[in-house]
Amino acid sequence: MEDTQFNEYDDAKVSMVLDDGTELECDVIAIFPVGEREYIALLPDKVIDGYEENEVFLYRYKELEGEDIELNQIESEEEYELVADAFDQLLDEEEFNNLSE
Repeated sequence: MEDTQFNEYDDAKVSMVLDDGTELECDVIAIFPVGEREYIALLPDKVIDGYEENEVFLYRYKELEGEDIELNQIESEEEYELVADAFDQLLDEEEFNNLSE
């Protein structure tokens, strides 16, 4: 897995609208590869009904021309588990790196 620096996204934000019309501003936590695809971890700026506080959203991520991006739902439980495990590993590595500094 490539080295992902969390602080590289400190000021990055993504605006999105959920299926129910809820508008969100999310902080970008990390963009990371899993297999042939890239994924993004987002932290919403407010608590959403049905989700826990500080719950991270994981999406497929694709850079388009210019500064545009495309986010897509993760389609299967198996894919989601792989992505969630990779994100947990990134968090563990970041915590370890912070401890060793």
